[in-house]
Amino acid sequence: MESGAIRGGRLDVRDTAPSPTGAEDRHSDVHTEEETQDEISNIRAQLQEKVEEMENFAGHLEEIFLTVEENFGRQEQHLEQHYNDVLQTLSQRYDERAAALEEEKKNKLEALYSQLLACGRALDANKELIESAQEIYRSQDKRLFLQAVTPAIKRIEEFAKDNVDLTLSTDLEVNAPLADLSDVKTMMDSINIVPAPSAPVINPQVPNSATQTSLRVCWSLFSDDTVEYYELYYRPVLEDTPADSTCAPPVSKVTVKETHCTVVDLLANAQYELWVTATNTTGISPASEKTLYMTVPSAPVIKQRECSSCPEAALIRWESGNTNPVDSYTVELRERTTDGKNCSTTESIVGVPTCQCLIQLQPGRRYLISVRAVNIGGSSDRSQEIEIFTAGTFFYLLEDTAHPCLSLSEDGFTIFYGLEELPISAMALDNNTFNRCVAVLGDVIPVRGRHYWEVEVDGETEYRIGVAYEDTERNSYLGANNTSWCMRHILTPSRHKFEFLHNGWSPDLRITVNPVRIGVALDYDRGSLSFFNVELEQHLYTFHCHFQNYVHPCFGLDNPGALTVLNNMEAPEYMLI
Repeated sequence: MESGAIRGGRLDVRDTAPSPTGAEDRHSDVHTEEETQDEISNIRAQLQEKVEEMENFAGHLEEIFLTVEENFGRQEQHLEQHYNDVLQTLSQRYDERAAALEEEKKNKLEALYSQLLACGRALDANKELIESAQEIYRSQDKRLFLQAVTPAIKRIEEFAKDNVDLTLSTDLEVNAPLADLSDVKTMMDSINIVPAPSAPVINPQVPNSATQTSLRVCWSLFSDDTVEYYELYYRPVLEDTPADSTCAPPVSKVTVKETHCTVVDLLANAQYELWVTATNTTGISPASEKTLYMTVPSAPVIKQRECSSCPEAALIRWESGNTNPVDSYTVELRERTTDGKNCSTTESIVGVPTCQCLIQLQPGRRYLISVRAVNIGGSSDRSQEIEIFTAGTFFYLLEDTAHPCLSLSEDGFTIFYGLEELPISAMALDNNTFNRCVAVLGDVIPVRGRHYWEVEVDGETEYRIGVAYEDTERNSYLGANNTSWCMRHILTPSRHKFEFLHNGWSPDLRITVNPVRIGVALDYDRGSLSFFNVELEQHLYTFHCHFQNYVHPCFGLDNPGALTVLNNMEAPEYMLI
């Protein structure tokens, strides 16, 4: 395997350059300096963690302080309102009682005055009668006296028959019944009774408010309620399970004094239903409306066997690693410097909607690439990093396109065609599998420009190597149609025969030296596909074609044998010339 090839599914690029002069002498000093820097970095990281921890604790204390202050403020307002209500009620009772006394006074005085007038009229009549009797008594005329005395006596007798009412017509005591102050007493007793809280309102989830196993939930109150503690209820939302079903997950509860809470020990990338109640000495509030929160997704898993690259770009594919869909993905890359250290600067590509991303890179660089899954709760942890070296074209073979008689090596770069022939009935064929030509496609990155790879072959093996469109006919031979171009090796009794086939046609040419390592150069801009004998640095043949779509490397075996694909290497200078 050449330098830059992939071993065991990983990029393995070996630096064969000689060590700089004096490097051995400086190794110890550099090692000591690196250890010191690492130790300083570790101490700085620990101090940073302590600072963040203290800042979080200070923020927590500040929130508690504000909560206590708000509670006492609401209690003070509540007390003031109650006393104002009591004073207003007492003032109203005073006004009502004063008006009643005034009305009673008026009625008594009017009754007494009426009785006084009646007594006056009786006295006047009595005086008049006495005066009349005295005049009759003093009369000297006997005849007139006798005439007047009889009627006067009758009047006196009739007046004497009338009983004069000398009792008071009204009670002189003031009627002052006890005032009914039971409602005032109730109000006074209720001054120390806090009303039950109203239903809280859970705030919508905000970005970066969750981790893979926790949620930070916040809520608020509409009115000036006094609350001793809150109870937050939560449960996961499972697909196809109604909330009122007997199979619904159990409800969990946590009690806090603040208007926020961090719920822990949750499932990753899971949707949770939450609601909250408020409690004080009087009672419990109604439950808030139920709200949905999401935990952060699990870290994606990069599918290394499906990633490819070229000097200008890399195509990264991954699996979500989550049952529920995520909102998007973030691809992070950092460059590895020539001394083997990782650059601290990280470049991010955000808002990637699918599980693959085409990244523009610089030629001849080493990159460490990872992926994060993102939802409303925040970003997941980084996936395991893969290393990309943009020295040349790098790809894996597409196993799902391989003919059933082909088998691939563990590292995925060597194909084998065994001696055993499988019966057609035993072949598990589908529309993407070659079923006539014993071949397989490679997964070259879809970037226009220059691509180069090499193939090691056995002189006793008949093979086909070249390129083909993704939709090339699977029941046809490579080079026998207009969607594939290939170099074919045929063994004859007298010599090695080579054909360069496209649409079933090949030029008449002869190659005298049988190549064991073949270079393949694809140039989209120039519209060319060239083949080279690598050992002799010899150009063999070039197809000239304007490729309408992206093509895939293709490799086929016409008789039992093997061939090995070598990639991720720079194109030789002679090929560029």
